[in-house]
Amino acid sequence: MFHLRTCAAKLRPLTASQTVKTFSQNKPAAIRTFQHIRCYSAPVAAEPFLSGTSSNYVEEMYCAWLENPKSVHKSWDIFFRNTNAGAPPGTAYQSPLSLSRSSLATVAHAQSLVEAQPNVDKLVEDHLAVQSLIRAYQVRGHHIAKLDPLGISCVNFDDAPIRGHHVAQLDPLGILDADLDSSVPADIISSTDKLGFYGLDESDLDKVFHLPTTTFIGGQESALPLREIIRRLEMAYCQHIGVEFMFINDLEQCQWIRQKFETPGIMQFTNEEKRTLLARLVRSTRFEEFLQRKWSSEKRFGLEGCEVLIPALKTIIDKSSENGIDYVIMGMPHRGRLNVLANVIRKELEQIFCQFDSKLEAADEGSGDMKYHLGMYHRRINRVTDRNITLSLVANPSHLEAADPVVMGKTKAEQFYCGDTEGKKVMSILLHGDAAFAGQGIVYETFHLSDLPSYTTHGTVHVVVNNQIGFTTDPRMARSSPYPTDVARVVNAPIFHVNSDDPEAVMYVCKVAAEWRSTFHKDVVVDLVCYRRNGHNEMDEPMFTQPLMYKQIRKQKPVLQKYAELLVSQGVVNQPEYEEEISKYDKICEEAFTRSKDEKILHIKHWLDSPWPGFFTLDGQPRSMSCPSTGLEEDVLAHIGNVASSVPVENFTIHGGLSRILKTRKELVTNRTVDWALAEYMAFGSLLKEGIHVRLSGQDVERGTFSHRHHVLHDQNVDKRTCIPMNHLWPNQAPYTVCNSSLSEYGVLGFELGFAMASPNALVLWEAQFGDFNNMAQCIIDQFICPGQAKWVRQNGIVLLLPHGMEGMGPEHSSARPERFLQMCNDDPDVLPDLQEDNFDINQLYDCNWIVVNCSTPGNFFHVLRRQILLPFRKPLIVFTPKSLLRHPEARTSFDEMLPGTHFQRVIPEHGPAAQDPNNVKRLLFCTGKVYYDLTRERKARGMEEQVAITRIEQLSPFPFDLLLKEAQKYPNAELAWCQEEHKNQGYYDYVKPRLRTTIDRAKPVWYAGRDPAAAPATGNKKTHLTELQRFLDTAFDLDAFKKFS
Repeated sequence: MFHLRTCAAKLRPLTASQTVKTFSQNKPAAIRTFQHIRCYSAPVAAEPFLSGTSSNYVEEMYCAWLENPKSVHKSWDIFFRNTNAGAPPGTAYQSPLSLSRSSLATVAHAQSLVEAQPNVDKLVEDHLAVQSLIRAYQVRGHHIAKLDPLGISCVNFDDAPIRGHHVAQLDPLGILDADLDSSVPADIISSTDKLGFYGLDESDLDKVFHLPTTTFIGGQESALPLREIIRRLEMAYCQHIGVEFMFINDLEQCQWIRQKFETPGIMQFTNEEKRTLLARLVRSTRFEEFLQRKWSSEKRFGLEGCEVLIPALKTIIDKSSENGIDYVIMGMPHRGRLNVLANVIRKELEQIFCQFDSKLEAADEGSGDMKYHLGMYHRRINRVTDRNITLSLVANPSHLEAADPVVMGKTKAEQFYCGDTEGKKVMSILLHGDAAFAGQGIVYETFHLSDLPSYTTHGTVHVVVNNQIGFTTDPRMARSSPYPTDVARVVNAPIFHVNSDDPEAVMYVCKVAAEWRSTFHKDVVVDLVCYRRNGHNEMDEPMFTQPLMYKQIRKQKPVLQKYAELLVSQGVVNQPEYEEEISKYDKICEEAFTRSKDEKILHIKHWLDSPWPGFFTLDGQPRSMSCPSTGLEEDVLAHIGNVASSVPVENFTIHGGLSRILKTRKELVTNRTVDWALAEYMAFGSLLKEGIHVRLSGQDVERGTFSHRHHVLHDQNVDKRTCIPMNHLWPNQAPYTVCNSSLSEYGVLGFELGFAMASPNALVLWEAQFGDFNNMAQCIIDQFICPGQAKWVRQNGIVLLLPHGMEGMGPEHSSARPERFLQMCNDDPDVLPDLQEDNFDINQLYDCNWIVVNCSTPGNFFHVLRRQILLPFRKPLIVFTPKSLLRHPEARTSFDEMLPGTHFQRVIPEHGPAAQDPNNVKRLLFCTGKVYYDLTRERKARGMEEQVAITRIEQLSPFPFDLLLKEAQKYPNAELAWCQEEHKNQGYYDYVKPRLRTTIDRAKPVWYAGRDPAAAPATGNKKTHLTELQRFLDTAFDLDAFKKFS
């Protein structure tokens, strides 16, 4: 007979009436299927009458008893009652009554068992209450932890005999709270009257309760008095550490965290560890004090109030190094950056100090950046583990949290290049401010990359410097969540809040965080609840807006002094030893300061966060100033084309529509021709052959927004079975990565930028779903890609593919905003460069901040992608890619234009009848991109091929002054006009016109043919779109259109 045993020590036994009620609510009375509600407590086999043959009969009796206990014989009634009451095996059954004295005693015993049920109920209820109490502390204990070092955000408790300490009032100054949800949870035992919530009272405090398996507070003991249970829970969850983890849906992970924080006496430090911690605090504190003494009026965004950050980071790095990590990549905002550079990365102090010298000359071209934005790369021995470790701090702008995805991308790349598929060798640490962590959406975007297959870095340690204020804004005005770290809950990252004035608690939490990352390879957050001793910067007056808070801060004893006094009182160090440690570091700083006065030139390259050994010369210059041909041998083109038009895996069923696409590709290859998709395929495939890793990322890039690419084939019969033909080209090729991204632009573009930082020998591309959406990543474009080299002497070869074109698809699916990219180009529109200079085109590329192209042929697209790698330096490449041209029958390129000796064409001149008799040409139209095909169609329809020449500018920036001068001189009698499909205040006109005028020495006007100015990039009305198109085509080919302006 089926048997469901209910243990009285864990579960409350059901009474007959309760069981009937439960059953009647779930099953019709006529259906007698009771397996799911049987609650026999005793092993039924111990009863003499129970066996396999009698089970059906017993089941019928039990069913009847459930419905009406009086409907069965008294002996059955007693048996079932005793069973439910938890009677020991063999005692639930009582034989039929006789008149003997022994039988009467048996009846009395049975009756006592039935009457004892309320006591069993009470025992069970109490144990359940204790389990609920333990869980309440695990879930909500952090709400009453003493996290605020200022002591103005503690919870108000009555003086209770349960705890051996008293807790200060909640925010007596009415200022702020580390946890904005400041109400005391009703299920936390803050006073004896709270015991009533669980049905307990003071008399239960000394009762002993069995501990569940979901707690480690017992240590080696399996049962404890309630008073001790509460005390140990308070020690684990309500002191200077608050742990948020019960939202994690993995039992093993929850148990791991419980064990780390609940085990009695687990947070112990040796005297040597305490002395190391003190020495690190000395360095952290005295560094800031030294800077304040020497440059009291300089902004430096010091770490005062969170000096414990330095030993915290060093602890994370030490523990990670111990667990096998060789390379740590860090990102952080400006606060405390100089201290981290000095005491964690180990940047030479004199190099930091000389940054404060206003007379220091810049040795590098470009703008440079503030000292508290610069990065660093350094390899050294970790003194604790005696292992080599490389530390890289990524340069960042003032746009808080913008560097987060950049760090993740660089980390992913470093893991990729060293074959670290599980994150056991390379890891990242991200530092955050409390206001930015809660307020900046990029934090959320970055978290959501953390577990995606092509983006995961296998766990990041996040450290939040929680000043409890954002510039001048109180937390209650800056976020809606209780903590600034609540965003991390979306990825099940445990969150460890810790009072930064308890250095040992901070060190323990950091060790646990590093172990968590090493064990589970998932993100973890350390929330250092601290304060900011000065204003937002050293020149700012915080008393304007937080007077009461800063009165408290002025009274606050520095953490170094507190900890030193504690160690002296414990006999770990004596006062002379402590003072000697201070004077030793002060001497180091003074000597470095003296040396810094000898520095006359500032070398930003010394602050490079991502060096490329071997790519440049020793002094950081390109090894040549030339670019070889970007063409390929025909057999290579044919091989790549054949693979691109096939399925290189056996027994793989593809979609019927895809079969037609591959057949079309095969025909193109046979005809020695490529379309857009094949040109891209051949560029990528040829680079893979040369050992260049290619990574293409973005929304829907595997198939392509416009269903043209199909780089990942899907088996139509087997779920999740895919094939990437690009990885089947050559035996020893580099790997090709193509990955659909999350629906994020800001985070993903930042990630790919970071990936491209790691090595110059990779083609890293990000494609927007539509070019219009690149403005969602405007911060990455404006702060990193455009000025990155000028600010940080850091080259980057990332490629942005931005689908662009006015095709009647409305204002949000038409324009990649080329005017914005062109506006940020660093060339001078009014100065004609020296066109006779050797390698003029390569020098132009070297001097520009980025390259902007709009290719009109697949072949030119092929060449510009290959040129990106064959150049002796790296520049960002912005490509406005087409939509309708992907399948346009005229947008084809012959193999002949892709063979050895061919190059990217910066300008494609007129090759038709107009070029045969240039003196007869009345108008020379300059254009770029897709509009060329509209113009040629219209020109042919009007029969004006001899009167109007059309020149395509393929590379907009750097501007091809030399080639356009030749074109203008070729047609001496032609008036010049720029034609574009974009509106006049958008597109390329404002960029091209002054440069064309400079090219021809302003000898002629440059007229405009295109759409009128408008606020929106495009119309949403199809008829209006076509009307606008025809209007500017009419203007372009009306030879009298501009006479009225002459």
